[in-house]
Amino acid sequence: MASMTEHGQRWKTAAILLLLVGAVALIDTPFVTWAFFGAVYALAMKEAIALFRTADSTLWIYAGAIWLLAPFLPHPSDLIFAALLIQGGLLAYRRRLEIRSLFPLLYPTAGMLYLWMLYREYGMISLLWILVIVALTDVGAYYSGRKFGKTPFSPTSPKKTREGVYGGVFLGTLGGALLMIGHQNLFLGAFLIAFLSSVASVFGDLFESYLKREAGVKDSGDILPGHGGVLDRIDGYLFASVALYILLKITGS
Repeated sequence: MASMTEHGQRWKTAAILLLLVGAVALIDTPFVTWAFFGAVYALAMKEAIALFRTADSTLWIYAGAIWLLAPFLPHPSDLIFAALLIQGGLLAYRRRLEIRSLFPLLYPTAGMLYLWMLYREYGMISLLWILVIVALTDVGAYYSGRKFGKTPFSPTSPKKTREGVYGGVFLGTLGGALLMIGHQNLFLGAFLIAFLSSVASVFGDLFESYLKREAGVKDSGDILPGHGGVLDRIDGYLFASVALYILLKITGS
């Protein structure tokens, strides 16, 4: 009975999230997209600070400054390095080398900035690409793992199997390549970009599993009933966004 209730909660939460994301996509204006990503970033940062077990309140100052400045800079990712340099200098000045306070400036900050950069430079279609690639990778991994899963993929996440990962990457690559073919002109280029982005999303999910295991928690948070925290939902996107952006730049798309 409890599992049925949780299953129902998952579907309700998923429906609400889908409606929210759909509304942002339909409105498709820089301010609304920036504000939406900013809200997601704030929630993800809160969870990341807890997972990294750091109590440095200055991280919120960096996060706020980074997101406020991101729309005005040609290369918003430079803000990550600026924040790391400033924070590193302050840690040295205080003689309190809390390395963990540097980590949230990379995760989830980098992934969120690259999502914003994808939208700003390639439009809403790029967010649709990454949504399809990551979502299909997740779905393919789940069903392939249930049907064929036998070989453990990584000790970090014992429930993941190689068969599930292969099935997920196959489906994510195929769906992403078919969606991107009109933009890439060549199926091979679209295939390689979708493949590498799909693989990146797998390791994004694995990285968050590692953080939760190290922190001794089941979920990154509880803000999303039936799903856990924000990081539980966007972990794959945080890695895939960096991969997709860099690959599009390399290919000159």
